[in-house]
Amino acid sequence: MEQRGAVIQNDGMTAPALPLIAIDGPSGVGKSTTARRVAERLGWYYLDTGAMYRAAALAVQRAGIALSDRPALEALLQSLDLSQEGTRIFLAGEDVSEAIRSQATTQLVTPVSADARVREVLVDQQRRIGARGRWVVDGRDIGTVVFTGACCKVFLTASPEARARRRFLELQAKGQSPDLEAVLQDLQRRDLADSTRAVAPLRRAEDAAELDSSALSLDQVVDWIVARHQSHP
Repeated sequence: MEQRGAVIQNDGMTAPALPLIAIDGPSGVGKSTTARRVAERLGWYYLDTGAMYRAAALAVQRAGIALSDRPALEALLQSLDLSQEGTRIFLAGEDVSEAIRSQATTQLVTPVSADARVREVLVDQQRRIGARGRWVVDGRDIGTVVFTGACCKVFLTASPEARARRRFLELQAKGQSPDLEAVLQDLQRRDLADSTRAVAPLRRAEDAAELDSSALSLDQVVDWIVARHQSHP
Protein backbone atom coordinates (compact mmCIF):
# COMPACT_ATOMS: atom_id res chain seq x y z
CA MET A 1 0.00 0.00 0.00
CA GLU A 2 2.85 2.39 0.79
CA GLN A 3 5.16 1.51 -2.12
CA ARG A 4 3.00 2.12 -5.17
CA GLY A 5 3.89 2.38 -8.83
CA ALA A 6 7.36 2.40 -10.34
CA VAL A 7 9.82 4.87 -11.82
CA ILE A 8 12.43 4.56 -14.56
CA GLN A 9 15.99 4.98 -13.26
CA ASN A 10 18.91 6.49 -15.18
CA ASP A 11 20.10 3.00 -16.12
CA GLY A 12 16.74 2.26 -17.75
CA MET A 13 15.66 -0.16 -15.03
CA THR A 14 12.45 0.28 -13.08
CA ALA A 15 12.35 0.77 -9.32
CA PRO A 16 9.48 1.03 -6.85
CA ALA A 17 8.27 4.62 -6.47
CA LEU A 18 9.16 6.31 -3.21
CA PRO A 19 6.08 6.97 -1.04
CA LEU A 20 6.58 10.72 -1.08
CA ILE A 21 4.57 13.63 -2.47
CA ALA A 22 6.65 16.33 -4.17
CA ILE A 23 5.01 19.75 -4.48
CA ASP A 24 6.91 22.30 -6.56
CA GLY A 25 5.94 25.78 -7.66
CA PRO A 26 6.81 29.47 -7.63
CA SER A 27 7.08 31.77 -4.64
CA GLY A 28 3.85 32.81 -2.94
CA VAL A 29 1.71 30.01 -4.35
CA GLY A 30 1.06 28.50 -0.93
CA LYS A 31 3.20 25.37 -1.25
CA SER A 32 4.15 25.16 2.42
CA THR A 33 0.63 25.62 3.78
CA THR A 34 -0.72 23.16 1.23
CA ALA A 35 1.98 20.57 1.94
CA ARG A 36 1.37 20.78 5.70
CA ARG A 37 -2.36 20.22 5.21
CA VAL A 38 -1.81 17.30 2.82
CA ALA A 39 0.58 15.71 5.32
CA GLU A 40 -1.96 16.12 8.12
CA ARG A 41 -4.71 14.59 5.97
CA LEU A 42 -2.60 11.52 5.13
CA GLY A 43 -0.95 11.15 8.54
CA TRP A 44 2.46 11.70 6.91
CA TYR A 45 5.34 14.03 7.77
CA TYR A 46 6.03 17.45 6.28
CA LEU A 47 9.54 18.55 5.24
CA ASP A 48 9.98 22.32 4.79
CA THR A 49 12.91 22.62 2.36
CA GLY A 50 12.29 26.33 1.87
CA ALA A 51 12.85 26.88 5.58
CA MET A 52 16.08 24.89 5.33
CA TYR A 53 17.41 27.29 2.69
CA ARG A 54 16.25 30.24 4.78
CA ALA A 55 18.11 28.82 7.78
CA ALA A 56 21.24 28.43 5.64
CA ALA A 57 20.85 32.05 4.53
CA LEU A 58 20.50 33.10 8.17
CA ALA A 59 23.69 31.21 9.04
CA VAL A 60 25.55 32.99 6.21
CA GLN A 61 24.14 36.33 7.37
CA ARG A 62 25.14 35.76 10.98
CA ALA A 63 28.63 34.61 9.99
CA GLY A 64 29.08 37.79 7.97
CA ILE A 65 30.64 35.98 5.03
CA ALA A 66 30.23 36.58 1.32
CA LEU A 67 29.22 33.78 -1.03
CA SER A 68 32.35 34.59 -3.02
CA ASP A 69 34.50 33.62 -0.04
CA ARG A 70 34.49 29.93 -0.89
CA PRO A 71 36.75 28.65 1.92
CA ALA A 72 34.62 30.43 4.55
CA LEU A 73 31.40 29.22 2.94
CA GLU A 74 32.67 25.63 2.79
CA ALA A 75 33.64 25.74 6.46
CA LEU A 76 30.17 27.03 7.32
CA LEU A 77 28.46 24.32 5.29
CA GLN A 78 30.58 21.57 6.82
CA SER A 79 29.36 22.57 10.28
CA LEU A 80 25.79 23.45 9.28
CA ASP A 81 23.42 21.85 11.79
CA LEU A 82 19.80 22.00 10.64
CA SER A 83 16.84 20.08 12.00
CA GLN A 84 13.06 20.20 11.93
CA GLU A 85 10.69 19.32 14.75
CA GLY A 86 7.09 19.52 13.70
CA THR A 87 6.89 22.85 11.89
CA ARG A 88 9.78 24.45 13.82
CA ILE A 89 13.20 24.89 12.24
CA PHE A 90 16.37 24.70 14.33
CA LEU A 91 19.85 26.01 13.55
CA ALA A 92 22.50 24.51 15.83
CA GLY A 93 19.75 23.71 18.33
CA GLU A 94 18.25 27.22 18.27
CA ASP A 95 14.64 27.67 17.17
CA VAL A 96 14.96 30.11 14.25
CA SER A 97 11.45 29.67 12.86
CA GLU A 98 10.72 33.38 13.22
CA ALA A 99 14.22 34.70 12.54
CA ILE A 100 14.36 33.11 9.08
CA ARG A 101 11.31 35.13 8.01
CA SER A 102 13.00 38.50 8.54
CA GLN A 103 13.32 40.85 5.57
CA ALA A 104 17.12 40.63 5.64
CA THR A 105 17.06 36.84 5.41
CA THR A 106 14.36 36.93 2.72
CA GLN A 107 16.56 39.14 0.55
CA LEU A 108 19.55 36.82 1.00
CA VAL A 109 17.79 33.49 0.47
CA THR A 110 17.59 33.75 -3.34
CA PRO A 111 21.37 34.06 -3.96
CA VAL A 112 22.14 31.54 -1.21
CA SER A 113 19.71 28.96 -2.58
CA ALA A 114 21.12 29.46 -6.09
CA ASP A 115 24.64 28.56 -4.95
CA ALA A 116 25.56 25.12 -6.29
CA ARG A 117 27.50 24.04 -3.20
CA VAL A 118 24.75 25.16 -0.81
CA ARG A 119 22.21 23.17 -2.81
CA GLU A 120 24.46 20.12 -2.89
CA VAL A 121 24.76 20.07 0.89
CA LEU A 122 21.08 20.72 1.58
CA VAL A 123 19.83 18.30 -1.06
CA ASP A 124 21.96 15.58 0.52
CA GLN A 125 20.37 16.33 3.91
CA GLN A 126 16.89 16.35 2.39
CA ARG A 127 17.41 12.99 0.68
CA ARG A 128 18.62 11.39 3.89
CA ILE A 129 15.55 12.65 5.73
CA GLY A 130 13.06 11.60 3.06
CA ALA A 131 14.59 8.23 2.18
CA ARG A 132 12.20 6.25 4.36
CA GLY A 133 9.16 7.80 2.67
CA ARG A 134 5.81 9.04 4.01
CA TRP A 135 6.84 12.66 3.54
CA VAL A 136 5.16 15.58 1.81
CA VAL A 137 7.91 17.89 0.54
CA ASP A 138 7.62 21.28 -1.12
CA GLY A 139 10.12 23.44 -2.93
CA ARG A 140 11.23 24.38 -6.42
CA ASP A 141 13.23 21.32 -7.49
CA ILE A 142 11.77 18.51 -5.39
CA GLY A 143 10.31 16.50 -8.26
CA THR A 144 13.03 17.39 -10.77
CA VAL A 145 16.17 16.97 -8.63
CA VAL A 146 15.73 16.01 -4.99
CA PHE A 147 13.18 13.18 -5.17
CA THR A 148 12.86 12.19 -8.81
CA GLY A 149 11.40 8.83 -7.71
CA ALA A 150 8.50 10.34 -5.76
CA CYS A 151 5.23 8.47 -6.27
CA CYS A 152 3.26 11.71 -6.71
CA LYS A 153 4.49 14.99 -8.18
CA VAL A 154 2.48 18.20 -8.34
CA PHE A 155 3.43 21.53 -9.87
CA LEU A 156 1.32 24.08 -8.03
CA THR A 157 0.95 27.45 -9.72
CA ALA A 158 -1.20 30.59 -9.77
CA SER A 159 -1.11 33.91 -11.56
CA PRO A 160 1.38 36.49 -10.23
CA GLU A 161 -1.53 38.74 -9.30
CA ALA A 162 -3.27 36.02 -7.30
CA ARG A 163 -0.05 35.13 -5.49
CA ALA A 164 0.68 38.78 -4.73
CA ARG A 165 -2.80 39.26 -3.24
CA ARG A 166 -2.34 36.22 -1.01
CA ARG A 167 1.09 37.37 0.19
CA PHE A 168 -0.27 40.91 0.73
CA LEU A 169 -3.05 39.58 2.97
CA GLU A 170 -0.63 37.34 4.88
CA LEU A 171 1.62 40.29 5.65
CA GLN A 172 -1.35 42.41 6.70
CA ALA A 173 -2.50 39.65 9.05
CA LYS A 174 0.95 39.82 10.70
CA GLY A 175 0.46 43.51 11.43
CA GLN A 176 2.64 44.76 8.58
CA SER A 177 1.73 47.47 6.07
CA PRO A 178 2.80 46.08 2.71
CA ASP A 179 2.45 47.74 -0.68
CA LEU A 180 0.64 45.45 -3.12
CA GLU A 181 2.63 46.59 -6.14
CA ALA A 182 5.92 46.10 -4.27
CA VAL A 183 4.83 42.60 -3.25
CA LEU A 184 3.99 41.79 -6.88
CA GLN A 185 7.34 43.09 -8.12
CA ASP A 186 9.20 41.04 -5.50
CA LEU A 187 7.36 37.87 -6.57
CA GLN A 188 8.15 38.55 -10.23
CA ARG A 189 11.81 39.14 -9.34
CA ARG A 190 11.97 35.82 -7.49
CA ASP A 191 10.16 34.02 -10.33
CA LEU A 192 12.79 35.23 -12.81
CA ALA A 193 15.68 34.34 -10.51
CA ASP A 194 14.27 30.88 -9.71
CA SER A 195 13.47 29.96 -13.31
CA THR A 196 16.76 31.17 -14.83
CA ARG A 197 19.30 30.08 -12.22
CA ALA A 198 22.00 27.76 -13.49
CA VAL A 199 21.50 25.12 -10.79
CA ALA A 200 18.16 23.28 -10.43
CA PRO A 201 15.94 25.97 -11.97
CA LEU A 202 12.23 26.09 -11.22
CA ARG A 203 10.36 23.97 -13.76
CA ARG A 204 7.64 21.35 -13.90
CA ALA A 205 8.83 17.75 -13.88
CA GLU A 206 7.70 15.85 -16.96
CA ASP A 207 5.67 13.45 -14.83
CA ALA A 208 4.17 16.12 -12.56
CA ALA A 209 0.53 17.15 -12.68
CA GLU A 210 0.05 20.92 -12.88
CA LEU A 211 -2.65 22.65 -10.85
CA ASP A 212 -3.52 26.34 -11.24
CA SER A 213 -4.83 27.42 -7.86
CA SER A 214 -5.62 31.04 -8.80
CA ALA A 215 -9.36 30.56 -8.26
CA LEU A 216 -9.23 27.68 -5.77
CA SER A 217 -9.47 27.66 -1.99
CA LEU A 218 -6.86 25.94 0.16
CA ASP A 219 -9.29 23.10 0.92
CA GLN A 220 -9.93 22.56 -2.80
CA VAL A 221 -6.21 22.39 -3.54
CA VAL A 222 -5.61 19.92 -0.70
CA ASP A 223 -8.56 17.77 -1.79
CA TRP A 224 -7.22 17.67 -5.35
CA ILE A 225 -3.70 16.60 -4.34
CA VAL A 226 -4.93 13.96 -1.89
CA ALA A 227 -7.32 12.56 -4.50
CA ARG A 228 -4.57 12.42 -7.10
CA HIS A 229 -2.23 10.65 -4.70
CA GLN A 230 -4.86 8.11 -3.72
CA SER A 231 -5.73 7.40 -7.35
CA HIS A 232 -2.28 5.99 -8.07
CA PRO A 233 -2.22 2.24 -8.80
